[in-house]
Amino acid sequence: MNAPNSKPKSEAQLVDSVAKALGILDCFSKNKTELSLNQLCEKTGLYKSRVHRLCGTLIATGYLVKTSRSNYRLGPKLMVLGKVYENTNSLRSIADPFMKRLSLETGESTALFVLDGMQCMCMARELGSSRLVYSISEGDNMAIAPTASGRALIAFAEDAFIEQVLAEAGNADSAGASLKLEEVKRDLLAIREKGYAINKKGIEMGTAAIAAPIFDIDHNVVAALAIVGSVHRFGDEQCDQFVDSLLAATSEMSRLMGES
Repeated sequence: MNAPNSKPKSEAQLVDSVAKALGILDCFSKNKTELSLNQLCEKTGLYKSRVHRLCGTLIATGYLVKTSRSNYRLGPKLMVLGKVYENTNSLRSIADPFMKRLSLETGESTALFVLDGMQCMCMARELGSSRLVYSISEGDNMAIAPTASGRALIAFAEDAFIEQVLAEAGNADSAGASLKLEEVKRDLLAIREKGYAINKKGIEMGTAAIAAPIFDIDHNVVAALAIVGSVHRFGDEQCDQFVDSLLAATSEMSRLMGES
């Protein structure tokens, strides 16, 4: 029997020091590969003495390395864990052969996206044989609302989450001016009916994309698979062929993820 005011054992317990240490690791990104002690303090909101102690622990365990008197980079232990994750993640392992087949069949690049907070992140990509190279890399993030992949990811989500995404898009200086949110809402309804999203005005000039959701055993969208290429190769007839190939792939991937 639980003591008065105690939390159930099943409830997740947040260990403050662990959370703060992980918060330090989250400060690093593709564009911020090296950070100073002062920058880490600014990003985490922690006192310098505490950041210094936490960084010392992360260095000792291989998760950080010190590059100068006060600068840090991510350590080799994270590469090891990243490889373990890559080799054991079921979504990634399921997607790989389908992406290779789609890129070979269509000649276009394919990319796998998942939600990352209020953005979508590229989990994997496969380059096609066309001369256009899709510049997004694994681990890169994109906005949700303006992209085919982002819309495929949220079209089946709860209304409250969709409204939150659209509210942020409307407030963003970069997207708000070009996005017509009512059109986005209509597009999300169409995606629910058709099962895919298409965007011929890609974030990258001259690109187009077709994306479809992948469902799990609970019929939740866990990822979106996209075919991306030059808009000149996305004519109506070609798009019909791409859609057929894409939906065949995502349907089988959903089945392998447990959807009945």
